[in-house]
Amino acid sequence: MSAPVSPAGSTQTPRRAGTLQRARQVVGAYLGLTKTRIIEQLLVVTVPAMFLAARGVPSVWLIVATLVGGALAAASAHALNCVVDADIDAKMKRTSRRPLAKGQVPTRNALIFGLVLAAVSSVWLALTTNLLAAGLSLAAIAFYVVVYTLLLKRRTSQNIVWGGAAGCMPVVIGWAAVTGDVGWPALVMFGVIFFWTPPHFWALAMRYRDDYAAAGVPMLPVVATPAQVSVRIVIYTWVMALWTLLLVPVTSWIYAAVAIVGGAYFIFRSHRMHAAVKAGRETSPMKLFHLSNIYLCVLFAAIAVDAAVGLPVLGLPF
Repeated sequence: MSAPVSPAGSTQTPRRAGTLQRARQVVGAYLGLTKTRIIEQLLVVTVPAMFLAARGVPSVWLIVATLVGGALAAASAHALNCVVDADIDAKMKRTSRRPLAKGQVPTRNALIFGLVLAAVSSVWLALTTNLLAAGLSLAAIAFYVVVYTLLLKRRTSQNIVWGGAAGCMPVVIGWAAVTGDVGWPALVMFGVIFFWTPPHFWALAMRYRDDYAAAGVPMLPVVATPAQVSVRIVIYTWVMALWTLLLVPVTSWIYAAVAIVGGAYFIFRSHRMHAAVKAGRETSPMKLFHLSNIYLCVLFAAIAVDAAVGLPVLGLPF
């Protein structure tokens, strides 16, 4: 005969399960504020920049310290962005499930969370890397929140062009963490991401044009015709592909081959989409969006491999 269960014991397990479930929901909501998927992409470009700065493999500790600091800084910027954009996030299907749009996190708590992350990331980078990397990280957070989110996003169709500069900062921060300065290859990598951002984001915005229109955000596909958007995507893709070649003097044939072939294919796909738009055929801008992600990852992976292998650099042709 089984022993009787006390009244207190009968509710202990369900109560504990409920507490754990609520704790998971809270943690999940705060993680949602940080947009972890975007952070992954930012970190993908940081490590290759560090490899190129070292022209080899930097210390594992330095890589880890920089990635932790960079992740915290990006999480801060995204959390603060969610605070500012909570009203428009609620109006867009793509973002309506974000924590503040759903009321899962109080606005005040999210603001404090973002500010604390900014402080922690800056202090961490200052202690584990150097003051320049920490200062650049703090500047990137401020630029993303103030310049892009507060000043540009709701006022101009050029919002992502100039506001996207914040997303270029991880390569500069990674370079500075290794060298203590900002060399011209870091600025070239900055430019690669700067010119890559409009084709990448405008392709996404073409897919979610109605969302942005409903929220009153003047993304380019909202205020321009599809043909006008696609031709600008082609222009920026050409500039980006040519810009990547500026790194050839400090890399070997490995990077050069990937940059030439990858850039040519990206250009081909952007032209094909533009031709389809002009002809009035059905297009899938998300295919170009996904290609842009793959392209950037492969290009920066080539930078890392090139630096790690250590083949002789091609140098200047004169």
